[in-house]
Amino acid sequence: QVQLVESGGGLVQAGGSLRLSCTASGRTFSKYAKGWFRQAPGKEREVVAFISRPGGSTYYAYSVKGRFTISSDNAKNPVFLQMNNLKPDDPSVYYCAVRTKTEYAIVDLAAYDYWGQGTPVTVSS
Repeated sequence: QVQLVESGGGLVQAGGSLRLSCTASGRTFSKYAKGWFRQAPGKEREVVAFISRPGGSTYYAYSVKGRFTISSDNAKNPVFLQMNNLKPDDPSVYYCAVRTKTEYAIVDLAAYDYWGQGTPVTVSS
């Protein structure tokens, strides 16, 4: 059974940092692009960051550009998200996902077949 599990979320003060990790089990995803998404209560899930492959091209949502960094490796932890200078509008449940359908845009949830269960991030002011 393929499973993605996020970790590293929690409570942090505004301006602080968190590092999210995503661990895969059941198969490896080293050749697949990965993304981090977030969903706040009452809002749609949105892409935060995307990476094509380890060391490959990246994409960031405008709201996190310059503060968040996505990276990946070929080991069991396929993707990370370093979040710096967290702001009060960053709190959400953060999800990692593996992109399997290249016919869809990277911001399209339909492009991703594998999702983690999410890890919550809370920012206190």
